[in-house]
Amino acid sequence: MIFKVYYQENRSEVTIRENTKALYAEAASEREVRQALKNRPYNIEYVQAIEGPYLAYEQQSPNYRLEKL
Repeated sequence: MIFKVYYQENRSEVTIRENTKALYAEAASEREVRQALKNRPYNIEYVQAIEGPYLAYEQQSPNYRLEKL
């Protein structure tokens, strides 16, 4: 399954919507995604499973790049 992870790059800063970034990861569960990213200095806001038409739409974006976890 593909997950879209919304995050801030600096864990110690206050969350600001304009600084939110996204990455895409393939994993079996949300827990697996969070476990793989726990050593990165990210403040994870939300992890969302994406599939079907939403995934197809995201894959058309120039920012779509599947991360190796």
